[in-house]
Amino acid sequence: MMGTKLTKHDCTTKLSWQRRKESRPNEIIEAAFVLFAEKGFTTTTMDEIAHKAGISKGSIYNYFNSKEAIFEAVVTNDIVPILDQIRDAVAKNHQDTSAQFLNCLIQGLITFSQESHLEMIPKLIVSESGNFPDLAKDYIEKIFKPLRGIIETVIQKGVDNKEFINCDPRTTAHLLLAPILLEQIWKYSLKPIDNNNDSELFIDNYMEIFLNGITRDTNCVYK
Repeated sequence: MMGTKLTKHDCTTKLSWQRRKESRPNEIIEAAFVLFAEKGFTTTTMDEIAHKAGISKGSIYNYFNSKEAIFEAVVTNDIVPILDQIRDAVAKNHQDTSAQFLNCLIQGLITFSQESHLEMIPKLIVSESGNFPDLAKDYIEKIFKPLRGIIETVIQKGVDNKEFINCDPRTTAHLLLAPILLEQIWKYSLKPIDNNNDSELFIDNYMEIFLNGITRDTNCVYK
């Protein structure tokens, strides 16, 4: 892979980022996550979610019996199917380099989360894990560990193909995800105080540093 220059969209594998809107009442979930971002999970009430969604207080319980049930619906119906699609794409990828695929995967996940209010989930988990430990457990077991496992597989393939330096796939996958999660937490906590940080520029610069750091070919430059 001599002299390869990676760009944001330099990936032939097409990942589908479609949410399964037909599988749950989308307006309630959207309203809930707007309020979670504004007020926090603990202080948001089911009545407020119903009002925000434009339905009666009683009607919301026809769909969800608690805020935790709303979160679980997002995990089960929005995020898990996306992870399944990504896992399938990894298995079928025979054209893109591991660096190209990782770049495509991370950029796609970030765009998807930004467009669906899902990027505030890490901040929600960090701030509410003490009061709602089951939320944190669901996040780790159903989202973070599967995503890390997918990235591990891609990194291991890159190591095996001599595209990446010899590194521990799990540690390296964790290293890839940690700053991205921090950026998402920052956006919903400290960014209103320090608004000088450009999230898109941060991710672009970070991916450049990360990919150049693990790629054997020093001429492989992400930009």
